[in-house]
Amino acid sequence: MPIDKAWLAQTKEETLEPELRICDPHHHLWDHPESRYLLTDLLDDTDSGHNIVSTVFVECLSKYKKDSSIALAPVGETQFAQSIADISITEKFNKTKVSAAIVGFADLLLGDSVEEVLAAHIEASPNRFRGVRHACGWDASIEIRNSHTKPPPQLYLSKLFRKGFSHLADYNLTFDTWLYHTQLEELLSLARAFPNQAIVLDHVGGPLGIGPYRSKRKEIFKTWKERINQLAKCENMVVKLGGLAMPINGFDLHKQERPPTSAALAEAIQPYILHCIERFGPTRCMFESNFPVDKTSCSYNVLWNSFKRITAEFSVDEKNFLFHDTAANFYSIKD
Repeated sequence: MPIDKAWLAQTKEETLEPELRICDPHHHLWDHPESRYLLTDLLDDTDSGHNIVSTVFVECLSKYKKDSSIALAPVGETQFAQSIADISITEKFNKTKVSAAIVGFADLLLGDSVEEVLAAHIEASPNRFRGVRHACGWDASIEIRNSHTKPPPQLYLSKLFRKGFSHLADYNLTFDTWLYHTQLEELLSLARAFPNQAIVLDHVGGPLGIGPYRSKRKEIFKTWKERINQLAKCENMVVKLGGLAMPINGFDLHKQERPPTSAALAEAIQPYILHCIERFGPTRCMFESNFPVDKTSCSYNVLWNSFKRITAEFSVDEKNFLFHDTAANFYSIKD
């Protein structure tokens, strides 16, 4: 979905708590024919007032290798993210360590053969490659866009997938999961089957609000809460707090005459954020931007202001974990 910068510029705010250190653990960089979001674009956002000290690049089908096998093609994305990181640290005026950690894609349906791919990612970025994301977002409705990885139904229950998944621990790699709220039981099964594998749930578990799920927010929220409660009991699970400004969540923020203020955004997403923090605790929660995907609905400054409004009454230690320490610890970032 295209980003309307003129529309976003209609809502301007002063940055709240500008000194609070932030590790943004989820953003993308890409140069697709229909969309471009590269280092300068990201820095325009991270320099909008908040103290973004480091970021985590997450796979997004960017810069795949064209001269390799299909299995090894995603290593090109890691090389791309590594090159961005190298450029970032040479810019002395830039306070943000971009791509301080890199999460790439490896097709875990390769089973045991995925080891070659994991080793190639690590070789491409020995100091920053931290983990793998294999998204499994799938829904039977044609109104729901399935994940870019084109997953089959019940991917996380597949024996072949789990064989590939089992090798992440061999390389001390984390796992990012992206799926919809209807699939959270599949993730619960996976987390229980591999209790020693560090797993992070992206975008609070993808509560859908479009297509057949529109106008069912209360019903879906109840189901989502129950499954979040179960996942929180898995000590190997953490959760990313964000991604709720995506159109699929059904808040229709991108359709309004003016973009939301941070107060309006906070009011909309607060029930999901606070429930996750209540169940997982601050040491297992991390705020994320999911930019530029969420940029279709709000600016970077407004987004982080909304998070700060939601946590206004939290302690200093709690804020430090939520905005920086949990992410830095999970992805082994030193900044």
